[in-house]
Amino acid sequence: MTRAPRQAAAAALAAARRVIPGGVNSPVRAFGAVGGAPPFLVRGRGAELIDTEGHSLIDCVLAYGPLILGHGHPAVTRALRGQLLRGTAFGGPTEAETRLAERIVAAVPSVEMVRLVNSGTEATMSAVRLARAATGREKIVKFDGGYHGHSDGLLAAAGSGVATLGLPGSPGVPAGTVADTIVVPFNDLKAVEGAFEAQGERIAAVLVEPVAGNMGVVPPRAGYLAGLRALTLRWGALLVFDEVMTGFRVAWGGAQALFGVRPDLTCLGKVIGGGLPVGAYGGSRALMEQVAPAGPVYQAGTLSGNPLAVAAGLATLEALADGRAYAALEAAGARLERGLREAAAAAGIALTVNRVGSMLTPFFHPGPVEDYAQARRADRARFAQVHRGWLAAGVFWPPSQFEAGFLSTAHDAATVDRVAAAFATALGAAAGPP
Repeated sequence: MTRAPRQAAAAALAAARRVIPGGVNSPVRAFGAVGGAPPFLVRGRGAELIDTEGHSLIDCVLAYGPLILGHGHPAVTRALRGQLLRGTAFGGPTEAETRLAERIVAAVPSVEMVRLVNSGTEATMSAVRLARAATGREKIVKFDGGYHGHSDGLLAAAGSGVATLGLPGSPGVPAGTVADTIVVPFNDLKAVEGAFEAQGERIAAVLVEPVAGNMGVVPPRAGYLAGLRALTLRWGALLVFDEVMTGFRVAWGGAQALFGVRPDLTCLGKVIGGGLPVGAYGGSRALMEQVAPAGPVYQAGTLSGNPLAVAAGLATLEALADGRAYAALEAAGARLERGLREAAAAAGIALTVNRVGSMLTPFFHPGPVEDYAQARRADRARFAQVHRGWLAAGVFWPPSQFEAGFLSTAHDAATVDRVAAAFATALGAAAGPP
């Protein structure tokens, strides 16, 4: 059922803009790429959100990935309630931190030791610092449209909100800061080979999302990740997987377990905090023992290993550990992919759906979409039209062509079918020129 215009949301956004830049605390939330005012949210349960106007929304944003069990999962809620009674922050080590680290080490193939931090940005920034220290080199290879947080050196040709806003980078980032960042196209192994042939002895690391999620979902081509592994080994550089999005999302153990390629360093976040702020980076014992206080590479954080985030993360990973959740997530993802494709075919509209497990993106483009250049050729005006129709029909989808949509274990078949049906309705309303 189509909702009435969100007048209260517009008023709430206007009030927020008086005290918060753009009215939001992360840029893509402002709905600039799709128009209208974002819903202001008050509570969630399972696959459902409720906004300030009382509208019910099927949530396919899921806090941009962390809520793999949906909102208010009983095990996560119990863990948080128990930890609240014990304390919210201590400024000292806890045994729960060790248990979460042990769980990550046991699950992620390449990780022997792990350091908990507060965000994905901290994780990637720290991993890059460690890679430079370990190799004695300064240059980093990243990929056009890959987003690795908002640290200065990694904002060059970034995806996510940078892509959504159409920014080449960011003012305030000195040219010298990104001078050591080499940007090449994703899924193009020859371009990486060329970078190494030109500057291989100065390259410390290749930093990659093994499944790109910040230009929309773009899977790696067959053999691509293995090719990156071979190149970095040949040149003595480190391979760093940014699994902030994919870690424990696409498989138990992350994309590296799914594709069978082991990086030197892995960055994690999102799912391992169960919906609370968290990040982590890890790798071999030899590498990680270079991090202070075991070694000279400094990195610190007042709230790192926060007890609430650790409690939620442990409860989330425990719920995922037996693997049954991943079978359900794969089935839900496949069902939604099929529903979106069928709706587009019925409407006579070209659509490519990229999906890995429970993360997916519909591109209004005949395809394929295998890199950022192809993602940018998708019809963003039509996406904006359909997004507005989706929202009016009660589906909360990321407000950008370049963000991944997500499903949770709370998205049952009936809920997934409602998302697909709302997509079909929105396509019908947007069938004319965008």
